[in-house]
Amino acid sequence: MVSTQQNGVAPANSESAAGITAFTATAIAVADMVGIGVFTSLGFQLFSIQSGFALVMLWVVGGIVALCGALCYGELAASLPRSGGEYNFLSRAYHPAIGFMAGWLSATVGFAAPIALACMAFGAYFNGVFPGIAPPMALGLGIAWIITLIHLSGMRHTSMFQNVSTVFKVILIVGFIIAGFAMGEPQPLSFAPSAIDWQHMTGAPFAVSLVYVMYAYSGWNASVYIVDEIRDPQRTVPRALFAATLIVLTLYVALNALFLYTTPIESMVGQLDVAQVVGTHIFGAQGGRIVGGLICIGLVSAISAMVWLGPRVTKVMGEDLPLLRLFSIETKSGVPAAAILLQAAIVTLMISTDSFESVLNFIQFSLTLSSFLAVLGVMVLRWRQPALARPYRTWGYPVTPLIFLGVTLFMMIYLVQERPLESFAGFALLCAGLVVYAASFKFKQPLRVSGETANE
Repeated sequence: MVSTQQNGVAPANSESAAGITAFTATAIAVADMVGIGVFTSLGFQLFSIQSGFALVMLWVVGGIVALCGALCYGELAASLPRSGGEYNFLSRAYHPAIGFMAGWLSATVGFAAPIALACMAFGAYFNGVFPGIAPPMALGLGIAWIITLIHLSGMRHTSMFQNVSTVFKVILIVGFIIAGFAMGEPQPLSFAPSAIDWQHMTGAPFAVSLVYVMYAYSGWNASVYIVDEIRDPQRTVPRALFAATLIVLTLYVALNALFLYTTPIESMVGQLDVAQVVGTHIFGAQGGRIVGGLICIGLVSAISAMVWLGPRVTKVMGEDLPLLRLFSIETKSGVPAAAILLQAAIVTLMISTDSFESVLNFIQFSLTLSSFLAVLGVMVLRWRQPALARPYRTWGYPVTPLIFLGVTLFMMIYLVQERPLESFAGFALLCAGLVVYAASFKFKQPLRVSGETANE
């Protein structure tokens, strides 16, 4: 089958033919990262760590690891410029079957489950801001389909909506940080490093907390899923990944410093809605509703980013496999409508059956494994294909990928130890993709990956 989009070139009749800008590529990654994780994590970290310096460094270290991943993905996107993320990278670095397993995960539940969770969180927080307006499930389904319809309307509307919603979110977060520091009362907590902080940062609680911090940073790789739609992707994608991760690192460190600076630790320990606790403490009775509104706006841009990204993986897989050809078809406005509607249907099913949390639990190991293999692929390709054109090379190689691989390996070991059944189920889902991959060979046309016939 001849792909309709090879080597990162969009179809001429597509509305996206000119390519989305670096600003939009950065906005997608920022939006994908900043969801509810940063607003809820601190309360659980405070159970075992109560040092201001160590807690702030937790978010700094997590951001550095995410930056290492972004730098590595930048090289992969520049040397293998095609949409699809891990599907494209793993297919080229290892074998099309390995890439298909990662793509299968993304196309089925890898994006749908986080979207469903974000939609239900939106419903819960929106109900807190406007009590009794509608059940959270109805609100979740409503926001999911409103954003889906926006994305079906065309790339121009999608880009505009993503840019506006992300910029508005960042402005509100920055405003919240500035107002919080200006109006909040300082707590007796020092942010200066001390001798005991080294013990905190080398202990098990810090390492375990880092796992959850890394989940809050997930989404730093967003731009690689839409490489075909980005203008001058070999230059733009590496810059967008790095810029977005650096922006979010700054926001995350500032937010957690604000929480610790203005609010007594004892009132935040164990609290899931720690941001609302902080908002109420700083701004009074209406503070919680202010934060709830802020989170709702933030979730809209995060949902939009994931609704954009997920179907592009399915689309690229459809370009390569005749079995999935339907999902590669674009509308005149450059939208893979069938792929978007498939994801919307899965999201609707998850929200309606309240099954998204269990799905999220069992795909965490598989998603982490996919990013591990992708970054390892940088080293594999350097060894196997030294002559491969690399317009951008990973800064700090090989230390940069080794840092990411080390932390990611720890996360996978932790997940296997703490959630063995869920991790096994997630791995089984990956393997189930091989059945679909094998079924594709019943069609007479050859499987193609990035413009090259794959090894069968």
